[in-house]
Amino acid sequence: MDLYIYYKVKQADAASLLAAVVTMQTSLAQRHGVACQLKRRPETSEGLQTWMEVYAATPEGFAAALQQAVAEADVDQFTTGLRHTEAFMDVIPCA
Repeated sequence: MDLYIYYKVKQADAASLLAAVVTMQTSLAQRHGVACQLKRRPETSEGLQTWMEVYAATPEGFAAALQQAVAEADVDQFTTGLRHTEAFMDVIPCA
């Protein structure tokens, strides 16, 4: 299962959020063997940016580990509004 988490951040908090998320994702990758990405939309609207964390091929129980890591890194102090999580799985076509 791949997880996509998106949220808003004030442009003024972007550098602080970047530092927190990079540290958090490095730890998650080492502990859980997941491939992590961090993205953001190129535009800023009303002083807000939209950011997205991507976690590919997550193991069972990873969502709980991610939630704990977010709390430990205090990521929410830099975001505006809720973190929205969407899960996708690979679709393997029939042979």
